[in-house]
Amino acid sequence: MPQPMTPPMLLIIWHSRTGAARAMAEAALRGANAEGAARAIAADMAESADLMEAQGYLFVCPENLGTMSGAMKEFFDRSYYPLLGQIEGRPFATAIAAGSDGSGAERQLERIVTGWRLRRIADGLIVNLGAQSPEAILAAKTVPEEALQKCHDLGQSLAAGLTMGAF
Repeated sequence: MPQPMTPPMLLIIWHSRTGAARAMAEAALRGANAEGAARAIAADMAESADLMEAQGYLFVCPENLGTMSGAMKEFFDRSYYPLLGQIEGRPFATAIAAGSDGSGAERQLERIVTGWRLRRIADGLIVNLGAQSPEAILAAKTVPEEALQKCHDLGQSLAAGLTMGAF
């Protein structure tokens, strides 16, 4: 008797320093779980095997000093070569928590996953929180409900697409 097929899984890898990216990842996970199989894992806990088990990815992190956060970069440093040639063609999307811009982190992340030959299936989501002073940058963040809804919708769309076999 054939074994039932495991539903395709979306893996959300996140890092957060002040809570914004974590809230965004949690909202995306709620949306994804409404449509299919998904799980979220902090970047410092993610292993190459986690990515091998998943069929699609959402990378969520803050922009720090014009680039992705160091912990997210460390995740890619640890995972890049072990996964090279192993996950080509899998879909991905990004969500960046930014103080004003976010495009630097988006570009850096895009360059890295291009080496893995991942396939972007949604425009990058950048949530601008307007933190400009040192105090505001370091403070715990509250993400506006409208932005959390966009994260929820992104997770839901990614999981639905995986479940339907659209990508």
